[in-house]
Amino acid sequence: MIYDDSNIFAKILRGEIPCNKIYEDDFVLSFHDINPQKKIHALVIPKGKYVDLDDFSMNASPEEMVGLLKGINIVAKKLEISSDTGKGYRALTNIGEYGGQEVPHLHFHLFGGEGVGKMVE
Repeated sequence: MIYDDSNIFAKILRGEIPCNKIYEDDFVLSFHDINPQKKIHALVIPKGKYVDLDDFSMNASPEEMVGLLKGINIVAKKLEISSDTGKGYRALTNIGEYGGQEVPHLHFHLFGGEGVGKMVE
C-alpha cells in the first residue's frame, strides 16, 4: 500500500474532519472510533505519514516509536482499561490486504471495557 494523503486519518490530522479526541501530543492523536466494536473502542494514530506497522518500524525515528508506544499506554490509562487502572485491553493493528487493513495510515485499535473474546476463529 502507498500512503494516500486523502485517507480519512490524514484528513482528521489536518483538521478537515472532526473527531471525538481522547488524547494528543507531538507524536500521536487518539479518538473514539465512530463505529465501536466493543464498549470501549479507541484509535491511536501516529502523526507521521506511515502506511502500516511495517513502514513505521522501518522508517520512523526512535522518538516516534517511543511516542507511539507511550501514547497507547497513556490512552489506555485515560480510558481506565490499562492493567493499572482496569482489567486490560486489546491493542490491534491491521497490515495489508490479508491483515484486513482498510485505511492506509498506521492505526491501533484499543478495545476494552468488557471481554474481547478470541483473537482469531
